[in-house]
Amino acid sequence: MSDFSNALSTSASGLRAQALRLRLTSENIANADTPGYHRKTVPFNSEVDARTGAAVVETGRVNLDRSDLEKIHDPAHPMSDESGNYHGSNVDLMIEIADAREAQRSYEANLKMFDQARQMSSSLLDLLRR
Repeated sequence: MSDFSNALSTSASGLRAQALRLRLTSENIANADTPGYHRKTVPFNSEVDARTGAAVVETGRVNLDRSDLEKIHDPAHPMSDESGNYHGSNVDLMIEIADAREAQRSYEANLKMFDQARQMSSSLLDLLRR
């Protein structure tokens, strides 16, 4: 039964990681027009759970993308400097939409894996009851 619980633990950690990634992608999309906003990213690491021995996905610290901010010329904007420029965000909507789709599909794959392990565990218990 340990293999079933390891499979459940592995897929649950993947679900948590992809949910965080999807949340950060949503924040990035929502703040794409916010002046001075830096895109947020999160790294994934493969770890072994000391208690169960299952391979799990661990998320690292949320990082800010330090690439250059877009320079926008709008002298009427309240944040513009003496030359009429201000810094926009470094969020590329095409990248964020692609990341959101990838996170969604990865989430769905982990959910199917979780459900499959749960169904196999349930079937095994049914067989053992007979």
